[in-house]
Amino acid sequence: MNEAREGKRSDAVRIAAMVVGLSVALLLLWVTRTLVLTVFLGVLFALAVSAGADRLQGWKIPRGIAAPLIVFTFVGLVAAFGSWIGPTVREQTMELRTKLPEALEKLEQWVQSRGGGVIATITGFGEEVGPPAAPASAGRPADSLTRAGADSGLAGVTSDSARGTDASPGAVKRAPTTLRDRMLAQIGGAGRYFLHVLGSTLEVLAGIVLVIFLAIYLAIDPSLYRRGILHLVPRSSRGRTEQILGAVAVTLRKWLVTQLVAMIAIGAVTTIVLMSLKVRAAVPLGILAGLLEFVPTLGPILSSLPAIAMGFVDSPQKALAVAIAYVGIQFLENHLLIPLLMKQGVNLPPALTIVMQALMAIIFGILGLLVAVPLLAAIVIAVQIVTKEHGAPEATQATKM
Repeated sequence: MNEAREGKRSDAVRIAAMVVGLSVALLLLWVTRTLVLTVFLGVLFALAVSAGADRLQGWKIPRGIAAPLIVFTFVGLVAAFGSWIGPTVREQTMELRTKLPEALEKLEQWVQSRGGGVIATITGFGEEVGPPAAPASAGRPADSLTRAGADSGLAGVTSDSARGTDASPGAVKRAPTTLRDRMLAQIGGAGRYFLHVLGSTLEVLAGIVLVIFLAIYLAIDPSLYRRGILHLVPRSSRGRTEQILGAVAVTLRKWLVTQLVAMIAIGAVTTIVLMSLKVRAAVPLGILAGLLEFVPTLGPILSSLPAIAMGFVDSPQKALAVAIAYVGIQFLENHLLIPLLMKQGVNLPPALTIVMQALMAIIFGILGLLVAVPLLAAIVIAVQIVTKEHGAPEATQATKM
């Protein structure tokens, strides 16, 4: 009887210790989430650098030289691209700031000249600019002030002016009623937002430096870190752990190849389309679209914004054509290119991929969005190996659908 009680008590203590340990681990993981995701991103790039170092090692180049050479060559190419595209973007941005209000007015006039319709309903083009003028009445300053405010398109008149007092400039507030006013107000709000983003520049630079040096050191001697991970698991599980690590490395390399092909394809197609539409700086914008293709979901949106802005410099119609072109390119990519590449590379269910991207973006932000797909690929391949060893082939088959 006493032995049964002692056994139950020890089980309860063990379960409580496990719960406390798991809670502490999850709390520590949440506190260091940015560092953990940055390290994972460094490991991901280290796999690509390691593959290149393997090839250079076959040409009698030591890994200690090959890995830094690959990384700093890549950094140099990115810096050269920034130097090339920088003057063009700066020049076009200055021109955009002067011509964007004019382009927005042209867009509003173009919609109104065609009777408004659905676009006018959505954007508010068909709304009245101001309240209707009040009927004339002699001897009342408030009526004349109200009529003057209505004729000038003011949003309203304060109670002081309604009593006949002089209306001060601060007492009248004009609401943004045209597309130009609304867009400029939104741009002002975006400017305040980007001030907060610029405040974290040092943090971003520190993360980039960490990824660069992680990629170098991991690629120089990957077997050292593999042996270190194997020493952290029991001897009985080291064989399976080594199999999982090898399979995950192969899977992530396939994913990187998939992303590289997609980046080249999207960059080339975007450049050709922009050149056919005669958009300024078509080649740099196409290269930018290819580079941002690495960022799932958000990257294509970010790459389309400067291209649409360049279209506005010429005309609203060209900006609309550029937007439609980007939507068409993304449609073909999501329904033709990516399924084809993923079928040849990593078997990831599309619905699960979208859910993983949304979950990682909500919880961890842009950094989680960056690592969502490769992390899902690593999890899927690990689950496949574990379930296969436990005799559950139907689960593995379901994962591949």
